[in-house]
Amino acid sequence: MPVTAPHALSAPAADYTAVVRELRDRAEIADALYRFALGQDLRDRELFASSFSEDAELDFQPTADRWGGKAPLMEGRDFIVDTILSGFAGRVDTSHQVTNPRIVIDGDTAWLTAMVEAQHLRTYDHDVFALLKNRYEVELVRDGERWLMRRVRIVNIWFTGDPKAIF
Repeated sequence: MPVTAPHALSAPAADYTAVVRELRDRAEIADALYRFALGQDLRDRELFASSFSEDAELDFQPTADRWGGKAPLMEGRDFIVDTILSGFAGRVDTSHQVTNPRIVIDGDTAWLTAMVEAQHLRTYDHDVFALLKNRYEVELVRDGERWLMRRVRIVNIWFTGDPKAIF
């Protein structure tokens, strides 16, 4: 479910310690999605894996359904990382842009909604591509000083190109 809160910060403005803590949390929450995107683009397994909790779920089904594709519900950090990185290895180049992050924090759980534009190009034929604009709906959990994505739902807004040729 998208984050639609009518304001950014919930900490009272007069409580500087609470404001700083919330701003730090918000930066770390957004960073989890940035690690996800850049980890894919660089094919950096460690960076990509660092965005997920061990029990993570990634649901790409709503996006695949949009163009008649099929996608399993991916469960577990290692399965997600292996599936995505091995599925594109030597075949697909990606570049992701993350924008419009909206965040709600409740203790050690947070929710993030963001727009992600994902360009996918066949490695040896960039004329074969799929450009996707997706809404990410993410539940995160606190892990010490950082945050990890526990549930990720990717909903396609629009696409151009041929997703079936890429996925």
